[in-house]
Amino acid sequence: MTTPAAVRFVETDLDAIAGATGRLAVFVTGEGRLDAEGRRVNRLVRGGIARLIESGALEKKKPGDLISLGWPAGLAAEALDVVVLPRNASVEDSRRAGVALGRARGDKALTILGATLRRPGEVALGAVLRGYDYTAHKTGDKDKTEPGAITMTVRDVAGAEAGFAPARAVAEGVFLTRDLVNAPANHLTTTTFAEEIRGLADLGLKITVLEEADMEKLGMGSLLSVGQGSASPSRLAVMEWQGGEAGAAPLALVGKGVVFDTGGISIKPAQGMEEMTMDMAGAGVVTGVMRTLALRKARANVVGLVGLVENMPSDRATRPGDVVTSMKGDTIEVINTDAEGRLVLADVLWYAQQTYKPRGVIDLATLTGACVIALGHENAAALANDDALCDAVLKAAKAEGEGLWRLPLGKGYADMLKSRIADVKNMGGRPAGTITAAEFLHRFIQEDTPWVHLDIAGVASVQAETPYAPKGASGWGVMTLDRLVREAFEEG
Repeated sequence: MTTPAAVRFVETDLDAIAGATGRLAVFVTGEGRLDAEGRRVNRLVRGGIARLIESGALEKKKPGDLISLGWPAGLAAEALDVVVLPRNASVEDSRRAGVALGRARGDKALTILGATLRRPGEVALGAVLRGYDYTAHKTGDKDKTEPGAITMTVRDVAGAEAGFAPARAVAEGVFLTRDLVNAPANHLTTTTFAEEIRGLADLGLKITVLEEADMEKLGMGSLLSVGQGSASPSRLAVMEWQGGEAGAAPLALVGKGVVFDTGGISIKPAQGMEEMTMDMAGAGVVTGVMRTLALRKARANVVGLVGLVENMPSDRATRPGDVVTSMKGDTIEVINTDAEGRLVLADVLWYAQQTYKPRGVIDLATLTGACVIALGHENAAALANDDALCDAVLKAAKAEGEGLWRLPLGKGYADMLKSRIADVKNMGGRPAGTITAAEFLHRFIQEDTPWVHLDIAGVASVQAETPYAPKGASGWGVMTLDRLVREAFEEG
Protein backbone atom coordinates (compact mmCIF):
# COMPACT_ATOMS: atom_id res chain seq x y z
CA MET A 1 0.00 0.00 0.00
CA THR A 2 1.12 3.54 -0.72
CA THR A 3 2.15 4.93 2.65
CA PRO A 4 1.02 8.43 3.66
CA ALA A 5 3.83 10.84 4.46
CA ALA A 6 5.05 10.81 8.04
CA VAL A 7 3.99 13.85 10.05
CA ARG A 8 6.04 15.03 13.02
CA PHE A 9 4.95 17.75 15.43
CA VAL A 10 7.67 19.67 17.25
CA GLU A 11 7.86 22.69 19.51
CA THR A 12 8.72 26.01 17.96
CA ASP A 13 12.44 26.72 17.78
CA LEU A 14 13.10 30.05 16.09
CA ASP A 15 16.83 29.37 15.94
CA ALA A 16 16.29 26.14 13.95
CA ILE A 17 14.37 27.80 11.12
CA ALA A 18 17.40 28.87 9.13
CA GLY A 19 18.72 25.32 8.93
CA ALA A 20 15.50 23.61 7.82
CA THR A 21 16.03 21.80 4.51
CA GLY A 22 13.67 20.91 1.69
CA ARG A 23 10.74 23.33 1.65
CA LEU A 24 9.74 25.79 4.36
CA ALA A 25 6.19 27.10 4.76
CA VAL A 26 5.19 30.28 6.56
CA PHE A 27 1.71 31.78 6.97
CA VAL A 28 0.51 35.32 6.46
CA THR A 29 -3.00 36.60 7.16
CA GLY A 30 -5.11 38.26 4.51
CA GLU A 31 -4.21 41.57 6.12
CA GLY A 32 -0.51 40.81 5.71
CA ARG A 33 0.27 40.04 9.35
CA LEU A 34 3.05 37.69 10.35
CA ASP A 35 3.45 35.78 13.61
CA ALA A 36 6.76 35.41 15.46
CA GLU A 37 7.90 32.58 13.17
CA GLY A 38 6.98 34.59 10.10
CA ARG A 39 8.82 37.63 11.38
CA ARG A 40 11.93 35.51 12.01
CA VAL A 41 11.78 34.16 8.44
CA ASN A 42 11.26 37.68 7.11
CA ARG A 43 14.45 38.82 8.87
CA LEU A 44 16.38 35.81 7.60
CA VAL A 45 15.38 36.55 4.00
CA ARG A 46 16.20 40.25 4.50
CA GLY A 47 12.64 41.53 4.38
CA GLY A 48 11.64 39.44 1.39
CA ILE A 49 8.23 38.52 2.79
CA ALA A 50 7.49 42.12 3.73
CA ARG A 51 8.32 43.23 0.19
CA LEU A 52 6.06 40.48 -1.17
CA ILE A 53 3.21 41.75 1.01
CA GLU A 54 3.85 45.38 0.11
CA SER A 55 3.85 44.52 -3.60
CA GLY A 56 0.18 43.53 -3.38
CA ALA A 57 0.90 40.08 -4.78
CA LEU A 58 -1.08 38.43 -1.96
CA GLU A 59 -4.13 40.70 -2.13
CA LYS A 60 -5.98 38.64 -4.73
CA LYS A 61 -5.04 35.32 -3.15
CA LYS A 62 -7.74 33.24 -1.47
CA PRO A 63 -7.24 31.52 1.89
CA GLY A 64 -5.04 28.51 1.26
CA ASP A 65 -3.26 29.97 -1.79
CA LEU A 66 0.51 30.25 -1.76
CA ILE A 67 3.40 31.93 -3.53
CA SER A 68 6.71 30.06 -3.70
CA LEU A 69 10.10 31.77 -3.56
CA GLY A 70 12.95 29.65 -4.89
CA TRP A 71 16.35 29.33 -3.22
CA PRO A 72 15.79 32.13 -0.68
CA ALA A 73 18.94 33.78 0.66
CA GLY A 74 19.41 33.27 4.38
CA LEU A 75 17.70 29.87 4.47
CA ALA A 76 18.99 26.34 3.90
CA ALA A 77 15.58 25.48 2.36
CA GLU A 78 15.45 25.31 -1.41
CA ALA A 79 12.02 26.97 -1.47
CA LEU A 80 9.95 29.20 0.80
CA ASP A 81 6.17 28.82 0.50
CA VAL A 82 4.24 31.86 1.69
CA VAL A 83 0.67 30.77 2.43
CA VAL A 84 -2.32 33.06 2.89
CA LEU A 85 -4.39 31.85 5.83
CA PRO A 86 -6.41 33.73 8.47
CA ARG A 87 -5.68 33.08 12.14
CA ASN A 88 -9.15 31.56 12.65
CA ALA A 89 -9.18 29.64 9.36
CA SER A 90 -12.00 27.14 8.77
CA VAL A 91 -11.45 23.41 8.36
CA GLU A 92 -11.92 23.78 4.61
CA ASP A 93 -9.43 26.62 4.26
CA SER A 94 -6.93 24.89 6.56
CA ARG A 95 -7.06 21.74 4.47
CA ARG A 96 -6.86 23.80 1.30
CA ALA A 97 -3.63 25.33 2.55
CA GLY A 98 -2.29 21.86 3.29
CA VAL A 99 -3.28 20.64 -0.16
CA ALA A 100 -1.40 23.54 -1.78
CA LEU A 101 1.68 22.65 0.27
CA GLY A 102 1.33 18.95 -0.53
CA ARG A 103 1.10 19.70 -4.24
CA ALA A 104 4.13 22.00 -4.15
CA ARG A 105 6.42 19.81 -2.07
CA GLY A 106 6.63 16.80 -4.36
CA ASP A 107 8.91 14.36 -2.56
CA LYS A 108 10.82 17.00 -0.61
CA ALA A 109 10.89 17.34 3.15
CA LEU A 110 8.48 20.03 4.29
CA THR A 111 8.67 22.15 7.43
CA ILE A 112 5.46 24.02 8.27
CA LEU A 113 5.76 26.88 10.75
CA GLY A 114 2.34 26.45 12.33
CA ALA A 115 2.68 27.53 15.95
CA THR A 116 -0.23 29.97 15.74
CA LEU A 117 -2.49 27.91 13.49
CA ARG A 118 -5.95 27.20 14.87
CA ARG A 119 -6.17 23.83 13.12
CA PRO A 120 -2.66 22.49 12.47
CA GLY A 121 -3.91 18.92 12.07
CA GLU A 122 -6.21 19.92 9.20
CA VAL A 123 -3.31 21.60 7.39
CA ALA A 124 -1.23 18.46 7.89
CA LEU A 125 -4.07 16.23 6.65
CA GLY A 126 -4.46 18.29 3.49
CA ALA A 127 -0.74 18.02 2.79
CA VAL A 128 -0.74 14.27 3.38
CA LEU A 129 -3.79 13.58 1.20
CA ARG A 130 -2.49 15.65 -1.73
CA GLY A 131 0.94 13.99 -1.45
CA TYR A 132 -0.45 10.72 -2.85
CA ASP A 133 1.20 9.30 -5.97
CA TYR A 134 0.46 5.87 -7.46
CA THR A 135 3.81 4.47 -8.66
CA ALA A 136 3.40 0.73 -8.07
CA HIS A 137 4.05 -0.12 -11.73
CA LYS A 138 6.59 2.56 -12.68
CA THR A 139 9.97 0.85 -12.85
CA GLY A 140 11.83 4.16 -13.01
CA ASP A 141 10.55 5.02 -9.54
CA LYS A 142 12.03 1.95 -7.84
CA ASP A 143 15.33 3.69 -7.11
CA LYS A 144 13.78 6.93 -5.91
CA THR A 145 14.47 7.91 -2.33
CA GLU A 146 11.64 7.89 0.15
CA PRO A 147 9.75 11.21 0.20
CA GLY A 148 10.73 13.54 2.99
CA ALA A 149 8.68 13.83 6.14
CA ILE A 150 6.36 16.68 7.05
CA THR A 151 7.43 18.54 10.18
CA MET A 152 5.07 21.05 11.78
CA THR A 153 5.88 23.40 14.61
CA VAL A 154 3.11 23.72 17.21
CA ARG A 155 2.64 25.07 20.71
CA ASP A 156 1.20 21.84 22.14
CA VAL A 157 2.99 18.80 20.72
CA ALA A 158 1.04 16.19 22.71
CA GLY A 159 -2.27 17.79 21.82
CA ALA A 160 -1.39 18.04 18.15
CA GLU A 161 -0.29 14.41 18.00
CA ALA A 162 -3.44 13.19 19.73
CA GLY A 163 -5.61 15.32 17.48
CA PHE A 164 -3.92 14.12 14.31
CA ALA A 165 -4.07 10.38 15.10
CA PRO A 166 -7.65 9.93 13.76
CA ALA A 167 -6.76 12.00 10.69
CA ARG A 168 -3.79 9.73 10.06
CA ALA A 169 -6.16 6.74 10.14
CA VAL A 170 -8.40 8.49 7.61
CA ALA A 171 -5.42 9.12 5.33
CA GLU A 172 -4.48 5.44 5.46
CA GLY A 173 -8.01 4.45 4.52
CA VAL A 174 -8.09 6.95 1.66
CA PHE A 175 -4.70 5.78 0.35
CA LEU A 176 -5.79 2.14 0.44
CA THR A 177 -8.94 2.99 -1.50
CA ARG A 178 -6.97 4.95 -4.08
CA ASP A 179 -4.46 2.13 -4.51
CA LEU A 180 -7.24 -0.41 -5.04
CA VAL A 181 -9.10 1.77 -7.53
CA ASN A 182 -5.93 2.69 -9.45
CA ALA A 183 -4.67 -0.91 -9.65
CA PRO A 184 -4.87 -2.59 -13.09
CA ALA A 185 -7.22 -5.55 -13.37
CA ASN A 186 -4.47 -8.11 -14.02
CA HIS A 187 -3.01 -7.19 -10.64
CA LEU A 188 -6.22 -6.62 -8.66
CA THR A 189 -8.20 -9.75 -9.43
CA THR A 190 -11.04 -11.11 -7.34
CA THR A 191 -8.45 -13.36 -5.69
CA THR A 192 -5.89 -10.66 -4.87
CA PHE A 193 -8.63 -8.30 -3.69
CA ALA A 194 -9.86 -10.96 -1.29
CA GLU A 195 -6.30 -11.50 -0.06
CA GLU A 196 -5.89 -7.75 0.53
CA ILE A 197 -9.02 -7.86 2.65
CA ARG A 198 -7.84 -10.92 4.57
CA GLY A 199 -4.74 -8.94 5.53
CA LEU A 200 -6.93 -6.49 7.46
CA ALA A 201 -7.40 -9.17 10.11
CA ASP A 202 -4.08 -7.96 11.52
CA LEU A 203 -5.88 -4.76 12.59
CA GLY A 204 -8.55 -6.62 14.55
CA LEU A 205 -11.20 -6.99 11.86
CA LYS A 206 -13.01 -10.31 11.60
CA ILE A 207 -12.73 -11.41 7.98
CA THR A 208 -14.97 -13.93 6.21
CA VAL A 209 -14.71 -14.75 2.51
CA LEU A 210 -17.53 -16.68 0.86
CA GLU A 211 -16.53 -18.75 -2.16
CA GLU A 212 -18.74 -19.60 -5.12
CA ALA A 213 -19.88 -22.87 -3.57
CA ASP A 214 -20.95 -21.01 -0.43
CA MET A 215 -22.93 -18.49 -2.47
CA GLU A 216 -24.54 -21.21 -4.55
CA LYS A 217 -25.87 -22.80 -1.34
CA LEU A 218 -27.28 -19.45 -0.30
CA GLY A 219 -29.03 -19.02 -3.66
CA MET A 220 -27.06 -15.99 -4.84
CA GLY A 221 -27.88 -16.53 -8.48
CA SER A 222 -27.95 -12.82 -9.23
CA LEU A 223 -24.38 -12.13 -8.11
CA LEU A 224 -23.01 -15.37 -9.54
CA SER A 225 -24.56 -14.69 -12.95
CA VAL A 226 -22.29 -11.66 -13.38
CA GLY A 227 -19.01 -13.51 -12.88
CA GLN A 228 -19.83 -16.82 -14.55
CA GLY A 229 -18.20 -15.76 -17.82
CA SER A 230 -14.84 -15.14 -16.14
CA ALA A 231 -12.06 -17.50 -15.14
CA SER A 232 -11.72 -15.47 -11.93
CA PRO A 233 -13.94 -16.89 -9.19
CA SER A 234 -16.56 -14.63 -7.66
CA ARG A 235 -16.35 -13.95 -3.94
CA LEU A 236 -18.15 -12.13 -1.16
CA ALA A 237 -15.79 -10.68 1.43
CA VAL A 238 -17.05 -9.54 4.84
CA MET A 239 -15.17 -7.28 7.28
CA GLU A 240 -16.60 -6.97 10.81
CA TRP A 241 -15.53 -4.30 13.28
CA GLN A 242 -16.86 -4.78 16.80
CA GLY A 243 -15.96 -1.56 18.58
CA GLY A 244 -19.35 -0.86 20.14
CA GLU A 245 -21.67 -2.61 22.54
CA ALA A 246 -21.55 -6.40 22.27
CA GLY A 247 -24.51 -7.70 20.33
CA ALA A 248 -25.66 -4.27 19.16
CA ALA A 249 -26.86 -4.12 15.56
CA PRO A 250 -24.14 -2.82 13.21
CA LEU A 251 -24.16 -0.30 10.42
CA ALA A 252 -23.70 -2.21 7.16
CA LEU A 253 -21.56 -0.79 4.35
CA VAL A 254 -21.94 -2.60 1.03
CA GLY A 255 -19.68 -2.13 -1.99
CA LYS A 256 -19.80 -3.13 -5.63
CA GLY A 257 -16.53 -4.88 -6.50
CA VAL A 258 -16.49 -5.51 -10.26
CA VAL A 259 -12.72 -5.73 -10.72
CA PHE A 260 -13.12 -5.31 -14.47
CA ASP A 261 -16.24 -4.65 -16.48
CA THR A 262 -16.24 -5.43 -20.19
CA GLY A 263 -20.02 -5.20 -20.20
CA GLY A 264 -20.19 -8.95 -20.74
CA ILE A 265 -22.13 -10.06 -23.83
CA SER A 266 -23.52 -6.49 -24.01
CA ILE A 267 -19.92 -5.47 -24.54
CA LYS A 268 -18.77 -1.89 -24.05
CA PRO A 269 -17.10 0.19 -26.80
CA ALA A 270 -13.33 -0.25 -26.93
CA GLN A 271 -12.66 3.44 -26.38
CA GLY A 272 -12.36 4.08 -22.68
CA MET A 273 -12.83 0.46 -21.62
CA GLU A 274 -9.44 0.53 -19.90
CA GLU A 275 -11.02 2.78 -17.28
CA MET A 276 -13.25 -0.07 -16.16
CA THR A 277 -10.53 -1.19 -13.77
CA MET A 278 -12.22 1.32 -11.43
CA ASP A 279 -15.59 -0.43 -11.44
CA MET A 280 -14.76 -1.88 -8.03
CA ALA A 281 -14.52 1.56 -6.44
CA GLY A 282 -17.52 0.97 -4.17
CA ALA A 283 -15.77 -2.06 -2.71
CA GLY A 284 -12.56 -0.05 -2.51
CA VAL A 285 -14.23 2.67 -0.45
CA VAL A 286 -15.80 0.15 1.93
CA THR A 287 -12.42 -1.54 2.40
CA GLY A 288 -10.70 1.79 3.04
CA VAL A 289 -13.34 2.84 5.57
CA MET A 290 -13.02 -0.44 7.46
CA ARG A 291 -9.24 0.04 7.64
CA THR A 292 -9.74 3.54 9.03
CA LEU A 293 -12.27 2.41 11.64
CA ALA A 294 -9.96 -0.36 12.83
CA LEU A 295 -6.91 1.91 12.96
CA ARG A 296 -8.62 4.52 15.09
CA LYS A 297 -10.48 1.93 17.19
CA ALA A 298 -13.92 3.33 16.39
CA ARG A 299 -16.47 2.84 19.19
CA ALA A 300 -19.10 1.42 16.87
CA ASN A 301 -20.17 -1.85 15.31
CA VAL A 302 -19.76 -1.71 11.54
CA VAL A 303 -19.73 -4.50 8.97
CA GLY A 304 -18.39 -4.04 5.45
CA LEU A 305 -19.48 -6.42 2.69
CA VAL A 306 -18.11 -6.40 -0.86
CA GLY A 307 -19.14 -8.52 -3.82
CA LEU A 308 -16.08 -9.32 -5.94
CA VAL A 309 -16.67 -10.38 -9.55
CA GLU A 310 -15.31 -9.91 -13.05
CA ASN A 311 -17.75 -9.31 -15.91
CA MET A 312 -16.40 -11.04 -19.02
CA PRO A 313 -17.88 -12.40 -22.27
CA SER A 314 -17.42 -16.13 -22.91
CA ASP A 315 -19.37 -19.27 -23.75
CA ARG A 316 -20.42 -19.40 -20.08
CA ALA A 317 -21.42 -15.76 -19.75
CA THR A 318 -24.95 -14.64 -18.95
CA ARG A 319 -26.85 -13.59 -22.09
CA PRO A 320 -29.28 -10.71 -22.53
CA GLY A 321 -32.73 -12.20 -22.00
CA ASP A 322 -31.59 -14.77 -19.42
CA VAL A 323 -33.56 -15.01 -16.19
CA VAL A 324 -31.67 -15.47 -12.91
CA THR A 325 -32.90 -15.96 -9.36
CA SER A 326 -31.68 -13.79 -6.49
CA MET A 327 -31.03 -14.85 -2.90
CA LYS A 328 -34.27 -13.09 -1.97
CA GLY A 329 -36.08 -15.37 -4.40
CA ASP A 330 -37.04 -12.72 -6.94
CA THR A 331 -36.48 -13.64 -10.58
CA ILE A 332 -34.62 -11.10 -12.70
CA GLU A 333 -34.73 -10.72 -16.47
CA VAL A 334 -31.27 -9.59 -17.57
CA ILE A 335 -32.00 -7.04 -20.28
CA ASN A 336 -28.42 -5.83 -20.50
CA THR A 337 -25.38 -7.60 -19.06
CA ASP A 338 -23.65 -4.24 -18.72
CA ALA A 339 -26.13 -3.35 -15.96
CA GLU A 340 -24.33 -5.87 -13.79
CA GLY A 341 -23.45 -3.92 -10.64
CA ARG A 342 -27.03 -3.94 -9.41
CA LEU A 343 -27.13 -7.73 -9.86
CA VAL A 344 -24.11 -8.03 -7.58
CA LEU A 345 -25.47 -5.62 -4.98
CA ALA A 346 -28.92 -7.24 -4.88
CA ASP A 347 -27.59 -10.42 -3.32
CA VAL A 348 -25.02 -8.72 -1.09
CA LEU A 349 -27.67 -6.33 0.27
CA TRP A 350 -30.04 -9.20 1.01
CA TYR A 351 -27.29 -11.26 2.64
CA ALA A 352 -26.26 -8.28 4.79
CA GLN A 353 -29.79 -7.83 6.11
CA GLN A 354 -30.47 -11.52 6.65
CA THR A 355 -27.16 -12.17 8.41
CA TYR A 356 -26.54 -9.02 10.47
CA LYS A 357 -29.97 -7.36 10.97
CA PRO A 358 -28.24 -3.96 10.60
CA ARG A 359 -29.52 -0.69 12.00
CA GLY A 360 -28.87 0.87 8.64
CA VAL A 361 -27.42 0.01 5.22
CA ILE A 362 -25.34 2.22 2.93
CA ASP A 363 -24.18 0.90 -0.43
CA LEU A 364 -21.64 2.45 -2.77
CA ALA A 365 -21.23 1.69 -6.45
CA THR A 366 -19.97 3.08 -9.72
CA LEU A 367 -23.41 2.11 -10.91
CA THR A 368 -24.56 4.28 -13.80
CA GLY A 369 -23.18 6.44 -16.55
CA ALA A 370 -26.41 8.39 -16.18
CA CYS A 371 -25.11 9.70 -12.86
CA VAL A 372 -22.16 11.29 -14.66
CA ILE A 373 -24.53 12.89 -17.17
CA ALA A 374 -26.71 14.25 -14.37
CA LEU A 375 -24.09 15.43 -11.87
CA GLY A 376 -20.77 15.39 -13.71
CA HIS A 377 -17.67 14.81 -11.63
CA GLU A 378 -18.53 17.25 -8.83
CA ASN A 379 -21.13 15.23 -6.95
CA ALA A 380 -22.08 11.66 -6.22
CA ALA A 381 -25.79 10.81 -6.10
CA ALA A 382 -27.65 9.81 -2.94
CA LEU A 383 -30.98 7.98 -3.05
CA ALA A 384 -32.66 6.73 0.09
CA ASN A 385 -35.73 5.31 1.80
CA ASP A 386 -34.93 7.07 5.08
CA ASP A 387 -34.61 10.83 5.46
CA ALA A 388 -32.76 10.77 8.78
CA LEU A 389 -29.98 8.49 7.57
CA CYS A 390 -29.72 10.28 4.23
CA ASP A 391 -29.54 13.69 5.93
CA ALA A 392 -26.75 12.40 8.18
CA VAL A 393 -24.78 11.19 5.15
CA LEU A 394 -25.34 14.48 3.32
CA LYS A 395 -24.22 16.43 6.39
CA ALA A 396 -21.05 14.33 6.73
CA ALA A 397 -20.23 14.75 3.03
CA LYS A 398 -20.66 18.52 3.22
CA ALA A 399 -18.43 18.73 6.30
CA GLU A 400 -15.70 16.77 4.50
CA GLY A 401 -15.97 18.69 1.24
CA GLU A 402 -17.07 15.62 -0.74
CA GLY A 403 -19.84 16.57 -3.16
CA LEU A 404 -23.14 14.70 -2.75
CA TRP A 405 -26.61 15.45 -4.11
CA ARG A 406 -29.89 13.68 -3.33
CA LEU A 407 -32.09 12.36 -6.12
CA PRO A 408 -35.67 11.06 -5.67
CA LEU A 409 -37.18 7.60 -5.61
CA GLY A 410 -40.78 6.76 -6.49
CA LYS A 411 -43.26 4.14 -7.67
CA GLY A 412 -43.31 5.55 -11.19
CA TYR A 413 -39.60 4.87 -11.51
CA ALA A 414 -39.96 1.39 -10.02
CA ASP A 415 -42.73 0.59 -12.53
CA MET A 416 -40.22 1.14 -15.34
CA LEU A 417 -38.54 -2.11 -14.19
CA LYS A 418 -41.57 -4.36 -14.76
CA SER A 419 -40.76 -7.47 -16.77
CA ARG A 420 -43.08 -9.48 -18.99
CA ILE A 421 -41.45 -12.82 -18.10
CA ALA A 422 -39.89 -12.34 -14.63
CA ASP A 423 -40.48 -10.48 -11.37
CA VAL A 424 -38.28 -7.59 -12.44
CA LYS A 425 -35.84 -6.60 -15.18
CA ASN A 426 -32.43 -5.15 -14.53
CA MET A 427 -32.85 -2.01 -16.66
CA GLY A 428 -35.60 0.53 -17.13
CA GLY A 429 -34.29 2.25 -20.25
CA ARG A 430 -32.35 5.50 -20.70
CA PRO A 431 -34.64 7.96 -18.85
CA ALA A 432 -33.80 8.43 -15.16
CA GLY A 433 -31.19 5.70 -15.36
CA THR A 434 -29.60 6.48 -11.99
CA ILE A 435 -32.99 6.48 -10.26
CA THR A 436 -34.29 3.27 -11.85
CA ALA A 437 -31.03 1.53 -10.92
CA ALA A 438 -31.57 2.63 -7.31
CA GLU A 439 -35.18 1.45 -7.46
CA PHE A 440 -33.91 -1.96 -8.54
CA LEU A 441 -31.75 -2.05 -5.39
CA HIS A 442 -34.63 -0.70 -3.31
CA ARG A 443 -36.49 -3.93 -4.11
CA PHE A 444 -33.86 -5.81 -2.09
CA ILE A 445 -34.14 -3.61 1.00
CA GLN A 446 -36.49 -4.78 3.73
CA GLU A 447 -39.24 -2.31 4.55
CA ASP A 448 -38.02 -1.49 8.05
CA THR A 449 -34.31 -1.09 7.14
CA PRO A 450 -32.96 2.47 6.71
CA TRP A 451 -30.99 2.52 3.47
CA VAL A 452 -28.93 4.98 1.42
CA HIS A 453 -27.55 4.23 -2.04
CA LEU A 454 -24.53 6.24 -3.20
CA ASP A 455 -23.79 6.24 -6.94
CA ILE A 456 -20.14 7.28 -7.16
CA ALA A 457 -19.65 6.77 -10.90
CA GLY A 458 -18.65 10.39 -11.48
CA VAL A 459 -16.38 10.92 -8.50
CA ALA A 460 -14.48 7.68 -7.87
CA SER A 461 -11.82 8.18 -10.55
CA VAL A 462 -11.47 11.38 -12.54
CA GLN A 463 -9.39 12.86 -15.32
CA ALA A 464 -8.43 16.02 -13.43
CA GLU A 465 -7.16 16.57 -9.92
CA THR A 466 -9.71 16.88 -7.13
CA PRO A 467 -9.41 19.10 -4.03
CA TYR A 468 -7.51 16.33 -2.21
CA ALA A 469 -6.04 14.09 -4.91
CA PRO A 470 -4.16 14.09 -8.20
CA LYS A 471 -5.74 12.73 -11.39
CA GLY A 472 -7.04 9.18 -11.01
CA ALA A 473 -8.63 7.57 -8.00
CA SER A 474 -9.97 10.13 -5.53
CA GLY A 475 -10.85 7.99 -2.53
CA TRP A 476 -14.22 9.77 -2.40
CA GLY A 477 -16.38 8.51 0.42
CA VAL A 478 -13.84 7.36 2.99
CA MET A 479 -13.83 10.69 4.82
CA THR A 480 -17.61 11.04 4.57
CA LEU A 481 -18.39 7.60 5.96
CA ASP A 482 -15.78 7.84 8.70
CA ARG A 483 -17.32 11.13 9.84
CA LEU A 484 -20.80 9.60 9.64
CA VAL A 485 -19.74 6.77 11.94
CA ARG A 486 -18.09 9.21 14.37
CA GLU A 487 -21.06 11.56 14.53
CA ALA A 488 -24.04 9.24 14.23
CA PHE A 489 -23.03 5.73 15.28
CA GLU A 490 -20.22 5.84 17.84
CA GLU A 491 -20.96 5.36 21.52
CA GLY A 492 -20.01 7.89 24.16
